Amino acid sequence: MTSQYYVPPTSKWPIIAVAVMASTAIGAASLMSFGTGLPFLLAGLIGIALVMYGWFSDVVRESMGGLYDSQMDRSFRQGMAWFIFSEVMFFAAFFGALFYVRVFALPWLDGQGAKGVTALLWPEFTASWPLMQTPDPSIGGPTALVNPWTLPLINTLLLVSSSVTLTIAHHALKAGERLKLRNWLIVTLVLGSVFLVIQGVEYVEAWNHLGLTLQAGIYGSTFFILTGFHGLHVTIGAIVLAVLLMRVMKGHFSADKHFAFEAGAWYWHFVDVVWIGLFLFVYVF
Repeated sequence: MTSQYYVPPTSKWPIIAVAVMASTAIGAASLMSFGTGLPFLLAGLIGIALVMYGWFSDVVRESMGGLYDSQMDRSFRQGMAWFIFSEVMFFAAFFGALFYVRVFALPWLDGQGAKGVTALLWPEFTASWPLMQTPDPSIGGPTALVNPWTLPLINTLLLVSSSVTLTIAHHALKAGERLKLRNWLIVTLVLGSVFLVIQGVEYVEAWNHLGLTLQAGIYGSTFFILTGFHGLHVTIGAIVLAVLLMRVMKGHFSADKHFAFEAGAWYWHFVDVVWIGLFLFVYVF
C-alpha cells in the first residue's frame, strides 16, 4: 500500500507560542533594565510550559493514532538533528569566548602578542588562568577555586553513568523488556536529579565561601554562564526523561517505533558530552 504523507490540521499552538515567548522576552528585558516586568516574565514562562504540554500532547495523540509514516519519522529525525546542532553552536559560542579570553585577551593585557600594546592600560597586570586578580583593582576576583576532584568529579561520574544507564534502557526497549526499560530509565532520572542537587550545593559553596560570583571578574562570569546554562539543559533533559518515563508506564513505544525515546536519549547524551568539556576546560585546565 502506498504511504501517504500526513499533513496535520491547523494548530493554535504556534501563534500562542509567539505570544508567550514575546511576554517572556519583554519581562526579562524589563527586569534586567528597570527592575520591573516580573509578572510578564512569569506569565511567559508558565505560558511556554503550557504550550509545550499542549503541543506535544497533540503530537503524541497523532503518533499513537498511527497517523505518522516513514516520511514523518525522517522529518522528526532531521528536525531533532538540526536542533542539537543549534545547541552545539550555542555552547561553541561560550567555549569560544572562554578560549578567546585565555589565549588572546589576557596575554595581550600582559604585553604579549600582536596587541601587546594594551598592556599600557594596566602595566602591573600579569596574565594567568584562572584569573584570581583582575587587571582593574576595583573588580575583585575569586578568593579560591572549586576543587575539580570533589563535587565536579562526582558530577562527572554521575552524568557518564547516566549515559550508560540510558543506553541500557534503550536496548531494553528494543528487546521488548518493559520492566528493565522502566527501571533503568528511573535510575537515569535519579542520577540526573542528584547531579542538579550537587551542582546547587557547589554553587552555594562557591558563592558564599570562595568569593566566586558573577562579579568575580571574567573567570566568575564564564564559570557561571557555562555551568549555569549546562545546568539548565540538564534540567530540561530531566523533564524530558520524566515525560518518557510516564509514557513508558502507560505502555507507549514499541521495539520498532520509539523515536521520541531516541530523541530524548540523543539530547541527554549531548548534555553529557558538553559536561565533559566543561569539567576539563572550566574546572581542570
